[in-house]
Amino acid sequence: MTKFNAEVASELSFYDNHPSDIASETFEVEKGRALEANEMSLLDKIDDALKAIDEGSYGKCKTCGKDIDKGRLEFLPYALNCIDCEDVISTIKTYNSNQRVVEESVIGHPFGHKSKCGDKDEIGFDEEDSYQSVGRFNEIRNSSEYEYDYDDDTYVEEVEKISNEQYKNQLPN
Repeated sequence: MTKFNAEVASELSFYDNHPSDIASETFEVEKGRALEANEMSLLDKIDDALKAIDEGSYGKCKTCGKDIDKGRLEFLPYALNCIDCEDVISTIKTYNSNQRVVEESVIGHPFGHKSKCGDKDEIGFDEEDSYQSVGRFNEIRNSSEYEYDYDDDTYVEEVEKISNEQYKNQLPN
């Protein structure tokens, strides 16, 4: 995470960076933050388990008060609940599961194999259709009917045609 921040601070402009490069860096930073938050959560659970040892309540289910199975405690030494209570807790929807963005209900499953239209199923545009569409486009591009000179349009702006050597030669000594 520190490395990314140092690189960002040293950049004068993001003009030369492709958006996917910036997105990749952002993803890595967010992944690092998520891993750090997970580690902090685990450390808090371990601290709570150590407090329970000091209080003499370690190994007791916080929900029903029964002893937690030793195998469960060997696997998860910071377990707060027995397996039966944990099963009940995991079936209850959490607050965040109900707080989804509205767009998800509207968009549905864009790459599903079938889409519902009323009471009947109709075949929709799925991932296989998308793959075939790209394949047809590639066939057209590679055919002799589709002649295109890529060398003329490889630069977006005229200034991009300037080479590093030309740029260095025009700088004052």
